[in-house]
Amino acid sequence: MPGIASHDEVCRLMAEFRGGSAEAAGKLVEAFYPELRRLASSRMVSERADHTWEPTVLVHELYLELRRVKSLPAEGAGSEDERKAFFGLAAFLMRRLLAHHARPLPQRILKTGIDEALTMPGSGEDRLVEMERLLDRLGAIDPKLRSVVEMKVFEGLSREEIGERLGCSVRSVARHWDFARQWLQGAMG
Repeated sequence: MPGIASHDEVCRLMAEFRGGSAEAAGKLVEAFYPELRRLASSRMVSERADHTWEPTVLVHELYLELRRVKSLPAEGAGSEDERKAFFGLAAFLMRRLLAHHARPLPQRILKTGIDEALTMPGSGEDRLVEMERLLDRLGAIDPKLRSVVEMKVFEGLSREEIGERLGCSVRSVARHWDFARQWLQGAMG
């Protein structure tokens, strides 16, 4: 089914995928494979030169991640909204997969969490969707807050490394992290 032509088909597959259909996830990856491969290539540009993955491997890892999704909340009604939602999720998962793969092997085995005080109930996929919502809300307050959380949690960067990337002081990073952590704790109840 390469290259889904029908907007109705995109909506139908996204509805099935949101309901937890691994088969629909596979069909979406197959249909959007060339675009996903381009997205993966653009994500790989900023990776180190000796990276062991190629864009094709990243798309295949994305496929495996998507098959694990049990359910997602409904979004827009139009096929373009559904398409954007799918690519937004794909981009987020690719970023997370690359961050995880970049960690040294012993660190990959350890669970990377924001803090033990920030544990969330529910399945892994439910927690991921809820965390993405919370990060969106946090980013609406200040995009740097979201960036600090993502770099610290998903990439495992130190305060110094985060400060260097964001062009701010270590002290500012510490303030952003403290605020974000407290805000996330409050938002999670």
